[in-house]
Amino acid sequence: MSFGFLGIQMGFALQNANVSRIFETLGAKIENIPILWIAAPLTGLIVQPIIGHYSDKTWTWLGRRRPYFLSGAIFASIALVLMPNSPALWIAAGMLWIMDASINVSMEPFRAFVGDNVSSEQRTLGFAMQSFFIGIGAVIASLLPYVFTNWFGIANTAAEGIIPASVKWAFYVGAVVFIGTVLWTVIRSKEYSPEVLAEFGKLEQSGSDASSGTMRVPSSKFFRSGIIWTFFGLVFAGLIYQLKLEKELYILGFGLTFFGILQLIAGQLVKNGSSNGLTEILTDLRLMPKTMSQLAIVQFFSWLALFSMWIYTTSAVTSSVYGTTDTTSQLYNDGADWVGVLFGVYNGFAAVFAFLLPIIARYTSRKITHSIALVTGGLGLCSIFLIKDPNLLIIPFIGIGLAWASILSMPYAILTGSLPQNKMGIYMGIFNFFIVIPQILAATLLGFLTRNLFGGHAVYALVFGGISMIIAAITVIFVTDKDDGILIKK
Repeated sequence: MSFGFLGIQMGFALQNANVSRIFETLGAKIENIPILWIAAPLTGLIVQPIIGHYSDKTWTWLGRRRPYFLSGAIFASIALVLMPNSPALWIAAGMLWIMDASINVSMEPFRAFVGDNVSSEQRTLGFAMQSFFIGIGAVIASLLPYVFTNWFGIANTAAEGIIPASVKWAFYVGAVVFIGTVLWTVIRSKEYSPEVLAEFGKLEQSGSDASSGTMRVPSSKFFRSGIIWTFFGLVFAGLIYQLKLEKELYILGFGLTFFGILQLIAGQLVKNGSSNGLTEILTDLRLMPKTMSQLAIVQFFSWLALFSMWIYTTSAVTSSVYGTTDTTSQLYNDGADWVGVLFGVYNGFAAVFAFLLPIIARYTSRKITHSIALVTGGLGLCSIFLIKDPNLLIIPFIGIGLAWASILSMPYAILTGSLPQNKMGIYMGIFNFFIVIPQILAATLLGFLTRNLFGGHAVYALVFGGISMIIAAITVIFVTDKDDGILIKK
């Protein structure tokens, strides 16, 4: 049931470890890299709740969730082949958008897939199994450029503006594995019928703190919120214009304004007695469970840290440890390959730690387990600033692996106990808001901070991420876990 995540994570890992390298190779400046990454979180923000909403309502001969992650896998595999062959920076940025949209279409239903098919007692282990396959897929993907260069002699350097052959072959292999593993899950797994799921939902409904019905929000609330969000969005954009701040900050202003306009539209639809996907998604957003709103804060700081790491590790390691910013040099590309190895290390240990986390949770709690993991990862990110030996970088990335394993499993195990069965998909999609919003914030602010506060030193962005992860570790203590104590039975 979780095997397809191996391929999905290969796609994400190739993206996370190599896209900044591709952008720099095609001429992007360090301070502009975050804004080029904006496609990824924006895509997730739009795609995942829509896919979640419609997968809740879908039933075909192929099932409920499987049609979505199969179609996403097909398009993602095509994008993986095309991405490293981008002839220009703007094309690479566009391919990232397409690739990330397709990966999101595949990934979102997988989260709900486990929530659909396992009970409360099994969920910690169920999401840990996803973390295991995510870790394995990411290890393979992260190591591929290094393996192709050092084991098979494929060049990791190329002429200016050309992506090295080792990176291209890594993406080709990722495309094949992506579609292959998802096909395996589609063919080998089964889904409960809507009737069986309805009975399953009734058994667990007493533990949910969200409505499984069709509760409505008055149009006046949509209008009030819409006016407030639109006003603050326009004011924020106006301040950016007046103060002549970086243009990428407009994304925040326009994002706030757009969200406000959507609520005004939803308010008018509700007032007219209409109901569609937009009104249902925004209604469910307003009626989200208490546990979900608490986890939103944890997710915000966790993913702000992760996005800082994914954007800036290559630049930080090549400049701070290897002492070069020349993307055509052997030294830079050796450093970039070593970053792939480090990403493989944290993902490899995440696969191992995935089975350790349920044991720790059994003797403590999910919240304590997640807090320990986040503190370990945060300290690891901060310590990169002090390390000058490439080999010693393995140590902090082991700690990051523990945090990554927990981020991929514990919040979802905690969340699913508070969700109604018939809204598992939409709430998993909405939950993604609190992953991509900090990513958008990172993409718009990190370039500004790196240029104006960090003096162009990318390693300080990693320290920023470490502090953010430690804040997440503190906030998770205050989350209400509905299934606390219902973990893995002996």
